[in-house]
Amino acid sequence: MTPSRPRTARPSPLAERVAAGESPLGRARRVGRILRTLAQTHPDAHCELDFSTPLELAVATILSAQSTDKMVNTVTPVLNARYPTALDYAKADRAELEEMIHSTGFFRNKANSLIGLGAALVDRHDGVLPRTLDELVKLPGIGRKTANVILGNAFDVPGITVDTHFGRLVRRWAWTTEEDPVKVEHAVGALVPKRDWTIVSHQVIFHGRRVCHARRPACGACTLAGDCPAFGTGPTDPVEAAALVKGPSRARLLALAGAPQDVAPAPVGPRDEDVP
Repeated sequence: MTPSRPRTARPSPLAERVAAGESPLGRARRVGRILRTLAQTHPDAHCELDFSTPLELAVATILSAQSTDKMVNTVTPVLNARYPTALDYAKADRAELEEMIHSTGFFRNKANSLIGLGAALVDRHDGVLPRTLDELVKLPGIGRKTANVILGNAFDVPGITVDTHFGRLVRRWAWTTEEDPVKVEHAVGALVPKRDWTIVSHQVIFHGRRVCHARRPACGACTLAGDCPAFGTGPTDPVEAAALVKGPSRARLLALAGAPQDVAPAPVGPRDEDVP
């Protein structure tokens, strides 16, 4: 893949066209190109929370609020061994549970959610996580985003996960101007084939964590630059941008974007950690 990528920060014809009012057909074609490029850019996209059962994924997703997947994955192995069933969570000692999840932040609220989730599953669903959005969002600690994560990754039911990365990117790409996550979900759902909702969610989130950062997106080292109306939000110089690309596939991402691969990554501070 050799993406067409502008090299200057001048307003692009694409940005001007989108600002003036992009036609539905033009947007649909651009969305299709972005989807194809995303699939080529992030063939390894997946849920980065470790789990082996639907309950483990539900627990991990609850813990991921205002935390990183990396931090959650350090906590859940011991947690899953201590509380393998919904009944175990329902009967959990609150102080012990809070201590085990303390490092993920907001541990009191999360403990309330986990104990409440266990009790609700035992009382209403024989201890088994339900498989529908309507039933999932009625459970403690599970909102629409969490429910879509569970549906898409534990039950293979297509779902769009609108986290902060996803919302930021689809607005930068002018897929929607909506800010409300539910409205974003519906707007993107109308543009992306339903069968692809889950994998596209992963691909967009991967791109947000590795390339299209909130503060300084790596515009000059992005495979999507040619179809992005927000090109120039971050550094457009390939060398400067290359330093901002991160993640285990950094070398491949730089090669795909035609950016120099011998640039050292920029230091990552606490404020640069990606949170859902």
